[in-house]
Amino acid sequence: MRKSMSILLANCGTLALAGAASADMIRIGITQNNVGIDSYQTTYERAFIEAADANDDVEVIVLDAGGDVARQINQMQDLIQQNVDAIIIWPTDGQALVPAVRSAYNEGIPVIVTNSNIAEAGMDFIAAFSGPNNIQQGIYSAEMLCEALDGEGEIVQITGMPGYTTAIERQQGFDDRLAELCPDVVQLDIQPGDWNRERAQRTMETFLTRFDNIDGVYSGDDNMGVGALNAAIDAGRAEGMVFIGATNFAVGYDAMERGEYWGSVYQSPVDDARAALQTALDVLAGEDVPKLNYFDTPKITQENMHEFDRPVF
Repeated sequence: MRKSMSILLANCGTLALAGAASADMIRIGITQNNVGIDSYQTTYERAFIEAADANDDVEVIVLDAGGDVARQINQMQDLIQQNVDAIIIWPTDGQALVPAVRSAYNEGIPVIVTNSNIAEAGMDFIAAFSGPNNIQQGIYSAEMLCEALDGEGEIVQITGMPGYTTAIERQQGFDDRLAELCPDVVQLDIQPGDWNRERAQRTMETFLTRFDNIDGVYSGDDNMGVGALNAAIDAGRAEGMVFIGATNFAVGYDAMERGEYWGSVYQSPVDDARAALQTALDVLAGEDVPKLNYFDTPKITQENMHEFDRPVF
């Protein structure tokens, strides 16, 4: 119970510690984007708590914004008032959170941004970003799709939540690299799937109604990609259609094994969570931490998938 006394799983709206931290304990607050939206974020939270619990010198306050920007801003202010040693934030909106991050900076509290970066205007106020290079992930996805289509065809794209930095960066990397590498591949339309499988399935159903020919589908993560795949299967049009995603979910891995899904980008929420916590500890220890502290996220396809463990989320 030592750590559980200082962990607040914050679907509740108030911030209160059930036990007081000792004077020599490092106190780190984290406010996450939306733990309930997908299994990646759920697994990340569990891994983060386990990593903190394994360190006798660390106590954490774990909060979840539930996808609500206003709630996350309030959570940032609460953590600042509690005078934590560091704050880790998974931004719900990279632009809207800039003033809150600046407030922490002005109070001398280092902020580590995790998974999805802050907007450019906030970069001066953070100690580091810890997470994947989302632009590079988009580039990898474009390269896999281009290869699968032999450089030509008609495709659609399903993006993440509008305004969300990860969605913006993955689309940017994909669009730029696709235009450079495969100018003969035509994007018929780009619509959001909001990181939600059911929403992505409905988006794909609309694409299938509107377009008689779709050769390939790029989705901003595998959760949405499998939603798109399900829509194509239900419509009897999945055969011969190339599906590429990012953040390889277990359902995407399994679909690759069945030969229904071409490829993705391998990204572990466990590595993501551990990297964020370690980055915060390194910053507090005064170590020289890169401002953009990326971890590796390689391509995974039907050809090399057995070199990777099946995702746990």
